[in-house]
Amino acid sequence: STNPNLEQVYDMLDKAFEKFDNLDGLILHSDQGWQYQHFGYRKRLEDHHVIQSMSRKGNCLDNSMMENFFGIMKSELLYSEKFESAEAFVNALEEYIDYYNNKRIKNRLKGKSPVQYRTLSITG
Repeated sequence: STNPNLEQVYDMLDKAFEKFDNLDGLILHSDQGWQYQHFGYRKRLEDHHVIQSMSRKGNCLDNSMMENFFGIMKSELLYSEKFESAEAFVNALEEYIDYYNNKRIKNRLKGKSPVQYRTLSITG
């Protein structure tokens, strides 16, 4: 969506609910945006036995992993080039996320990409 609205959030939830048969006990974390406080959003989570978790005001620590990613993405992608349109940015962002997860190595992940590192922990 080009702006925050309930349809955007409902679409995200519907995709998750379709993908998984059972989400009992899943914790879904968000900030305190109005859409995450909305009755309809909270009701959808409750109906699927998903536990809602929300950041406390002024506390970025509980979301530090995403804040770190956004900081890296902004310096490596957003601020490094000009985009002709929102669509051009979205396309570049999708490519960047693929790169970040599958190709960009990190020293603290033993020289592996996040996906490669996660695969190591699954296989043993």
